[in-house]
Amino acid sequence: MLRALRNTGIVVIYQTPDLAVLWAQNVPAEWSQGDIIGKTDGEFLSGPMADRIAELKRGVLASGQPEKLEFHEGVEHGGRWYDMWIDADTGDDDEIAGLVTTMVEVTDRKRREQTLRTLLREVSHRSKNLLAIIQSIATQTGRTASGIDSFLDRFRGRLHSLASSQDLVTSSNWRGAMLSELVEGQVGRFREDDDGSVRFEGVDVHLNPNAALHIGLALHELVVNSMSHGALSRPGGHALLTASLAPLGADGGAPSLILTWSEPAGAAGRPERKDFASVALERVVPLSLDGTARFDVSEERLAYRLEVPAPNFEAG
Repeated sequence: MLRALRNTGIVVIYQTPDLAVLWAQNVPAEWSQGDIIGKTDGEFLSGPMADRIAELKRGVLASGQPEKLEFHEGVEHGGRWYDMWIDADTGDDDEIAGLVTTMVEVTDRKRREQTLRTLLREVSHRSKNLLAIIQSIATQTGRTASGIDSFLDRFRGRLHSLASSQDLVTSSNWRGAMLSELVEGQVGRFREDDDGSVRFEGVDVHLNPNAALHIGLALHELVVNSMSHGALSRPGGHALLTASLAPLGADGGAPSLILTWSEPAGAAGRPERKDFASVALERVVPLSLDGTARFDVSEERLAYRLEVPAPNFEAG
């Protein structure tokens, strides 16, 4: 039986009624320095856990009833987890001759459980954030829509924009998205032939998930607005998106990302300044990023400038 146990990795320890180890198999190396035969729990286990286990064993000796314990050893090094069973060994006369302690290491399972709990908390947090964004979009869209059909058309477009950005974030295991990929995805939804009508120039940075979702929404509004009122509504029209890093401030802090959308406007290209687009571009997006924005429209040019603080991205 001992030879068979050796191949299973299951720890089995037999102790006399005074809790001295009589024999043991598969004892972890960190316990068995110099062998544990003849030792009690406090001599090969550490601290309060050794006292807890010894107390349980004395209870089993007194009652004859088995006990089970989840046992964590070696906390200072990350530790190992074990499922532990303590059983009384009774003879033919029903007298307790000793204790059999069986332990199975479950460290990998516990770490998977911890990882899963962490992921579930993260998913819950991000889901709440996403729902808050959707609620904001629905509220603001409803305030400016002329009717249910107008609301549904604009709301669907904004949800599709959000979904496109979310796909990039999800495909990166929630690490975020590259700015260039975000631009390509948002522009490509409307300019599938890659006609070069929207040109991206400057630095390419990695946006965190929150920044990717909100900057994606800003890009959607800029493209839709331009196709409805601005340069992209006319044959041969074009727009330019530039990305640059602001110079370091006097405090030496990390530089911000400066995004600038620029396009020829003309009198026919002036957008409605009180619709959702202007609210999203001037309030919702910058506030969500702790940044600032400026939306300037003249007879000749439309320009949108968004300053994104350093915590929202990583420069390449």
